[in-house]
Amino acid sequence: MIYRFRVILDNDTEEDVFRDIEIRETDSLEDLHNTITQSFGFDGLEMASFYISNDEWDQGEEISMFDVSEGNSLVKLMSETTLNSILSQSQTKLIYVYDFMSMWTFLVELAEIVEEADGTDYPNLMFVYGQIPDTAPEKTFEAENFDDLGDGLDDDNIDDYDDLDFDENWN
Repeated sequence: MIYRFRVILDNDTEEDVFRDIEIRETDSLEDLHNTITQSFGFDGLEMASFYISNDEWDQGEEISMFDVSEGNSLVKLMSETTLNSILSQSQTKLIYVYDFMSMWTFLVELAEIVEEADGTDYPNLMFVYGQIPDTAPEKTFEAENFDDLGDGLDDDNIDDYDDLDFDENWN
């Protein structure tokens, strides 16, 4: 079977930027990563990760290019994860982040599952809309109420260290 994806640049600009891509369901997330980077004109040399997402586009479990956990935890890798092992008609959304310094962020949605067409090479770039900007769109991170975060310090006297649990003469 063939998975048809719409890959949308998550930006706040007026113009939409997206690519429609076809790829085999048994291909890896690394294959999808390579197809996305090529279709948007990136060199593909930067770090990237996919994140499983829900219908509200909340970022879930990470699937990364490389294991940088230093053996402390199990990490799903793009090269070892096939598309059909994480995506289905009920689980259709991924978030893709390319180049963690620039934070190019894309919403990746499985739009359709179809039969393989004779004579078509896969992956297949079906449709291109919009030009990618020169720099990644800036992200705005917001908390609903910063007061709820708390830091454990008395805001009235920030220089009062008596209640902190550390030895100021440790060295």
